[in-house]
Amino acid sequence: MRGVQKEHGVPVTLEQNETLSLLRFEGAIDISLAAELKTLLLQALGSGCEVSVSIAAATDLDVTAVQLLWAAAREAKKAGVGFSLTEPPSRNISATLDEAGLQQFLVPVDAR
Repeated sequence: MRGVQKEHGVPVTLEQNETLSLLRFEGAIDISLAAELKTLLLQALGSGCEVSVSIAAATDLDVTAVQLLWAAAREAKKAGVGFSLTEPPSRNISATLDEAGLQQFLVPVDAR
């Protein structure tokens, strides 16, 4: 891996190599982390490599996090870059997304 970046106090890790940018979420990802999450997503997209997001260790994603992921997936598709989740959301996160009508935005499918 080329580098691992963990923003201070942010439970998001970005690992990059020549072919992949991997974001790992841990714990609750909410509006208080929006600016940092956006920065890391832009950095991942800017690499020109496939982007994968691991939410296995995430306990909660709020609407802001889901919107940022959706926007990043849309930008990746425009750029012809793969964007996917490494695994399906947990039951807790799936239930929250279902209640908000946002389940379709977090499907572990390559956005290419």
